[in-house]
Amino acid sequence: MTTPHYERLRLEREPPVLRVWLDRPERRNALDGLALAEIEALFGDLAHDYAIRVVVLGGRGPSFCAGADRKAPPGSERMRAGSDATPRERRHTAQLGLRAARAIEAAEPVTLARVQGHAVGGGFVLALACDFRIVASDATFRVPEVALGVPLTWGGVPRLIQEVGAARAREILLRGEPFDGRRAEVLGVAHRAVPPETLDREISAWTEALVALPEAAVHMTKSQLRAYSARAALGDLAETDGDLLLAASRTGRARASFGGDS
Repeated sequence: MTTPHYERLRLEREPPVLRVWLDRPERRNALDGLALAEIEALFGDLAHDYAIRVVVLGGRGPSFCAGADRKAPPGSERMRAGSDATPRERRHTAQLGLRAARAIEAAEPVTLARVQGHAVGGGFVLALACDFRIVASDATFRVPEVALGVPLTWGGVPRLIQEVGAARAREILLRGEPFDGRRAEVLGVAHRAVPPETLDREISAWTEALVALPEAAVHMTKSQLRAYSARAALGDLAETDGDLLLAASRTGRARASFGGDS
């Protein structure tokens, strides 16, 4: 299968495993519109790549992902009310992150997030969208959106509630305090937290164990899990996340937050 060229991602394809690296280490792998579009396209195309059974999503450099690029927020030019974009185009652009996260969640292969350094905001959401999260014990997780003047969007709120429960989600979202990989494992955000020097060894152990399982049974079980998740998500209002983001982005706090460094 021909491997497409991506500007924001680097791929290591060694069937049955595909390693996908967010590749902006100089920006702590902050996500702009191009990165999100490439994530959506790549994970969507995996439905037809039958040689790949496990995908590992990681970040180049010292961090997994610093979240949305605050110097160039995804689609900011088109989302702006004064731009020449139509209202429909602005709504579509505002949902870039939601579509990327959903593409990861809906991917046919089993997905693992390899988290080191920082997993912040949108990066936290991308990790949550994976089936499993294997993290360095000293990794830092944080959802700072409320303090920045916007709600967490990209479908992150219902996904977080589903993974850790409403009480813990409330704490993570409203207090916005950072927590490390060990705490992430206790909360249920991470499946395993290991010393940084053993992170890749742990990832390899998980991928080998998953690949060793009967392929059809794994695929059918993931389909079952997806179906039950969809049933539980009947009250998911994430389709309006773009509207929330558009409205919040016009407030003074949000304008100040997303005009500087990430």
